[in-house]
Amino acid sequence: MDDDDVPLILTWDEAGSGLLGDEASERPEENGVGSYDIANNVSVPGPPDSRSQNSLRQSWEMNYQEAAIYLQEGENNDKFYTHPRSPRALSAYLFAHNHLFYLMELLTAALLMLLSLSEAPAVPSLRLDVYVHATLELLALVMVAFELCMKLRWLGFHTFIRHKRTMVKTCVLFIQFIEAIVVLVRQTSHLRVTRALRPIFLVDCRYCGAVRRNLRQIFQSLPPFIDILLLLLFFMVIFAILGFCLFSTNPADHYFNTLENSIVSLFVLLTTANFPDVMMPAYSRNRWSCVFFIVYLSIELYFIMNLLLAVVFDTFNGVEKVKFKSLLLHKRSAIEHAFQLLVSRQRPDGVSLKQFDGLLRFYRPRMSARDRFLTFKALNQSGTTMLSLQDFYKIYEVMGLKWKARRSGEHWFDDLPHTAFLIFKGINLVVKSKVFQYAIYIVVAVNGVWILVETNMLNSDFSWSQQVPWNYIVFLTIYGVEVLLKITGLGPVAYFSSGWNLFDFSVTVFAFLGLIALAFQMEPFYFIVVLRPLQLLRLFKIKQRYRNVLDTMFELFPRMASLGLTLIIFYYSFAIVGMEFFADVIYPNCCNTSTVADAYRQINVTIGNRTVLEEGYYYLNNFNNILSSFVTLFELTVVNNWYITMEGVTSQTTHWSRLYFMTFYIVTMVVMTIIVAFILDAFVFRMNYSRKNREPLDDPEDEKGIVFEAEVTRAEALQTLELYKHSLAGTNISSLQEMCVAMERSGHSSLVFQGRRSRTKSDLSMKMYEEEIQEWYEEYSRTNLPQLDSTLHRDLDSPDPLQSIN
Repeated sequence: MDDDDVPLILTWDEAGSGLLGDEASERPEENGVGSYDIANNVSVPGPPDSRSQNSLRQSWEMNYQEAAIYLQEGENNDKFYTHPRSPRALSAYLFAHNHLFYLMELLTAALLMLLSLSEAPAVPSLRLDVYVHATLELLALVMVAFELCMKLRWLGFHTFIRHKRTMVKTCVLFIQFIEAIVVLVRQTSHLRVTRALRPIFLVDCRYCGAVRRNLRQIFQSLPPFIDILLLLLFFMVIFAILGFCLFSTNPADHYFNTLENSIVSLFVLLTTANFPDVMMPAYSRNRWSCVFFIVYLSIELYFIMNLLLAVVFDTFNGVEKVKFKSLLLHKRSAIEHAFQLLVSRQRPDGVSLKQFDGLLRFYRPRMSARDRFLTFKALNQSGTTMLSLQDFYKIYEVMGLKWKARRSGEHWFDDLPHTAFLIFKGINLVVKSKVFQYAIYIVVAVNGVWILVETNMLNSDFSWSQQVPWNYIVFLTIYGVEVLLKITGLGPVAYFSSGWNLFDFSVTVFAFLGLIALAFQMEPFYFIVVLRPLQLLRLFKIKQRYRNVLDTMFELFPRMASLGLTLIIFYYSFAIVGMEFFADVIYPNCCNTSTVADAYRQINVTIGNRTVLEEGYYYLNNFNNILSSFVTLFELTVVNNWYITMEGVTSQTTHWSRLYFMTFYIVTMVVMTIIVAFILDAFVFRMNYSRKNREPLDDPEDEKGIVFEAEVTRAEALQTLELYKHSLAGTNISSLQEMCVAMERSGHSSLVFQGRRSRTKSDLSMKMYEEEIQEWYEEYSRTNLPQLDSTLHRDLDSPDPLQSIN
């Protein structure tokens, strides 16, 4: 790019001095030659003018930054109507889009939620005075208000009120603020069910984007779920009426003595928690009454409940595909916006290295100059000096690459003396052979059987500190030798680049630590010995189907963490409601008049000369504080005997309390069904991908991931170094200098660099939907490119450069 190149699209502030102001002018990235006639959109050759130079430099800097913002919005799936459109909005946007601000958001939301540990009803050891926790709450809410003010400054009032999630957060903030002030003034807490809305502040955090996606998918899956749920409840009411008519005449049958009890009993029966107890009173009088329960369970449990899962899975599968398509096209649109900001009027068809480097200084500020250059090379498939739009479309694929120089030889030991080369070559052949791999599998299998037999022979009087088992030492020695051989034969870099090798190494190290703990009788660390059976997981590498299962499991871990956090958010809201209404209503011997009195009984029973305390223990399932509430809600999620907790609370409060427990069951059923659908979708997707894209399976430990290569000649490296020295002054070029020095020392005329990153679900989807993606792109081009072209022509023809495509 020549120094007098002018951006195709000029982004200026109202004063025409550039959006970055004086800050950008401190970076001498562009040196304009001649002057620029803004009125006529032409460059005028002549002696350098400092003002025109600064204006041109500021314009490029602004375009670099705005292009980086577009790419960030495409990556985060942020809507373009939230794009900053003024200097004031830009400063607020930059302030609100950095990791310190994100961390402040997260810590503030976490503090608000953790206050429930200290607010009444509080965990006894964490109780705080009212004025202390109320003051902390007000401070946290002030921080939230500050975050919203920055968002208002960045978005503008009209966009702010259009953003639904932000408006919900603002309303909740207003309510919480009033309540906190009331608590602080009264110096006592009151009924505060609105505390259940605090997770909204957490969900709105930038780091909780996955949780927001989960909630969005749950809400998108609700319409078909509600349809099937209404069908399920319809049959339940019909059978409740029928059960009441059939069994209410039996005085011993309290399950159907009223219509309300009939509905509740059948609702509990749907979870199988009270079966066959609910059937036995009627069954004792008439054996044919079992037909009623068999038909009910067959329809409700085995047909409609499975139909519910099938409908949710189908909806979820469709939502996943639509979501992938939407995100893919959104990224493509962001790339096109960024590309138009990076090309010049003189060269509107391509992005040069200088412009690309300017983009990455804002988009990936921590990336070294060498990696920016190599990323440009990886994108530049045509080999020209400019990136075309087709090349630029792949920018998201190359952003996460970690670049390393590829060795000239095949192995790490190729440059060693001949004798050492032969030794290491032999070790390499051994560790890569099938015989070695299956020999290790046999050792692992024998070790597993040995651990099983050894554990079965232990009794309650065993002690870890007696002596170190000899078999422990033998198997650990074999595993240690295997690790050393693999590191030696494959090389440390190749060995640790495999996830399976990392797993083997970690388990072996933990086993070695367990051996030390046993040998030196370090009792607190005996738990490490229990990790030995993890070695058995290595056997799952033998069969492809097992590898698919484990690969799916590892891919699901990040998403499962977000789903777990989503469930915890629901738990928190229900726990707050439970504490407000049911705190201190459950205690020993509290439910003597209910049908579940025995579960809450705590009495002393004299047997001979001994007095024994008999406890039902269910009084421990209470809502006396947030921690007890979480445990109680988890027990309700498992649904085994959950009706005992429900009936105990109901007996102490009102029959309407059952609505709380039934609603909680339905909500958790929705979340759990989504989780099951997600696991099914991920596994089916993985299996379909494996069948459609059959890859060589010779080495189950080979995990290449996504790999890009870029070859750099010595002349090209020196030319790039000179470019950075003269045109990109101020950039740290030490990494480029090291690359040139490495070429000089090796004597090679060129070096090949490999960029590697792990494969993501998006990469698999790109391959899976390859044919459909082309159709999506064609449809997108027909509907969007004509509109974009007309906008560009309007910009080029306009005499006023005070505009930007946003």
